[in-house]
Amino acid sequence: MEVSIETTNDGSNTLYVKEINEHYHSIKGALTESQHIFINCGLKEIQNDKIDIFEVGFGTGLNAILTLLNGKSKHISYTTIEKFPLPLEIISRINYSSIFNEEEYSLYRQLHEVQWDEYIEINRDFKLRKINSDLTTHSFSDNYDLVYFDAFSPEKQPEMWKEEIFNKIFNCLRPGGVLVTYCAKGEIRRRMQKVGFTVERLAGPPNGKREILRARKPY
Repeated sequence: MEVSIETTNDGSNTLYVKEINEHYHSIKGALTESQHIFINCGLKEIQNDKIDIFEVGFGTGLNAILTLLNGKSKHISYTTIEKFPLPLEIISRINYSSIFNEEEYSLYRQLHEVQWDEYIEINRDFKLRKINSDLTTHSFSDNYDLVYFDAFSPEKQPEMWKEEIFNKIFNCLRPGGVLVTYCAKGEIRRRMQKVGFTVERLAGPPNGKREILRARKPY
């Protein structure tokens, strides 16, 4: 996919895909959106000292670096699936070097530079596995405590939001496991509920979407 870089309202960059008329993050604030949805409403909801995370859509790696930086008291195993990895040339042009300090940005670059399809230890508390594949054909072999569902919107990638996808994710989550996503559409909520999730609407990020969804697998 051909992408261009745009600056969002909080000063952080996002990417725009012209062929599908879609941004990777909210134009009202890429960093603000990721922090609110995936960290504040996701990572901080999990009380375990050891957390297994599955991310749908590695993208710019923003969710991954925020998880690494905000989960320092945890032992995190982070798996992410991405069908269209971004080239390092694009990554180097995103302005995260001005948002994160030198050490943090070095870790961010490392997330992108490590090889795909095997677990890599980034530091003693965070290991990463990037899977270059398609979620619709992916077979889960591990169990997770938390899922970041950050695919493109249902209008742009309807195949990623089908009931069968949520059923696969439900089955790979441990009891009490959580899924968070920016999408709050009623039809998506009903699909999650149909496969067994308990779903709640939460306030969206400041100056962003009005609501987001957090789903939980019952104990």
